[in-house]
Amino acid sequence: MTASYVVIGDGIAGSSAAETLREEAPDAEITVITEEGEALYNRILIKEYAKGKLPEAPISIHDESWYVDRDIDLRLNTVVTNIDPDDHTVSTHEDETIGYDKLLVATGGTPTQLPVDNSDADGVHHFWTFQDARNIRDHIEGADSATIVGAGLLGIDLAAICGEQEVEANYLMRGDCWWRYALTEEGAEIMHDAMRERGVTPVFQSGVDHFETDDEGHVEATIDPNGEQFDSDFVGIAIGLNFNIELLQDLDIEQDDGVVVDEYMRTSLDDIFAAGDLTRYYDTILGEYAQNGSWGSAKEQGTIAAKNMIEPESDGFRWVSSYSITHFDFPFLSFGHPTIGDEYVSQAYGDNEWRRVAIKDGKVVGGVLIGDLAPQSGYKELMREEIPVGDQTETLLNEEFEADDIAPVQEQQQ
Repeated sequence: MTASYVVIGDGIAGSSAAETLREEAPDAEITVITEEGEALYNRILIKEYAKGKLPEAPISIHDESWYVDRDIDLRLNTVVTNIDPDDHTVSTHEDETIGYDKLLVATGGTPTQLPVDNSDADGVHHFWTFQDARNIRDHIEGADSATIVGAGLLGIDLAAICGEQEVEANYLMRGDCWWRYALTEEGAEIMHDAMRERGVTPVFQSGVDHFETDDEGHVEATIDPNGEQFDSDFVGIAIGLNFNIELLQDLDIEQDDGVVVDEYMRTSLDDIFAAGDLTRYYDTILGEYAQNGSWGSAKEQGTIAAKNMIEPESDGFRWVSSYSITHFDFPFLSFGHPTIGDEYVSQAYGDNEWRRVAIKDGKVVGGVLIGDLAPQSGYKELMREEIPVGDQTETLLNEEFEADDIAPVQEQQQ
């Protein structure tokens, strides 16, 4: 009998899964269901579009003909309303029932809303989809003032969009620096200076009490908890994701701030897999459960899930992720899990060059590099090979670090 596979979600995780399924199961029935009205696009590049630096054309990765050519049934603008694991079926908003032998849930997340008055006002933007990028670009080109909320990797994209569009902005941060969980103030100040050079002012120990609107419901000011007012005819918010797991709430499926999967991307329910942002996966490098929202990680998870949907336990997910920022005159890169260390070492090497390495249980688990990114290959090798650094933590800060700089365990003990 012909196997049937259903993938819910057409982001990079779902799309890479569908591609792998077709490559490795040429006769299978494959259905991809997505609520979005367009096929896979590059989430990494939508910020360049919003900055006005790219036209729409390079953003799309697959058009609908890509799915037709591979005999993949793509359902755009389609909402899955129910999953029945006993009958192995999913139901859609059009009352259609689709059967599956194996199901992949790759529904991603939705930006978290600020729980304050007028957070849904006209002119308040979140940044996650291509349509979000279009709305941001249309609006910011006519804006005079802006406020950004969310001191993380998505928030800085919004700040850079303001800078590129030459809109003066205030960037409200709850702590003393940007991405305070991964950077020290020394490293973060490099980022702060780069923002200031582009007309974006970091505002520390701040946040949002409420937004004020004009008579037509358009945002015009942000009021922080200290009572300070910031002119804001454009607001960008990036304070995290709520995972799209409503479909799974009535199912007996293990969750822990996301859908729990093993290294094969299997959930606790037979024949149901998950991949991408919404997963809490078993990290075979760390030896514990972890989360990672990077593009590369999601792509690999989709591929691994598909392989195991076809042949159980045929390939495990083992991945060292990285995330880069190219908004400024210097590169920025985070890798692995830079916020979970029980020990950290950091050092500056110049005005725009700095690094920090996170260590847990005596092994490198992640880090951040600003300026010179060359050492990343050595750090990633240490992670993949699970090489203990022992008492050589300062060696990690060698300016031209390579994995071979760390002596083998037997030499460390001599």
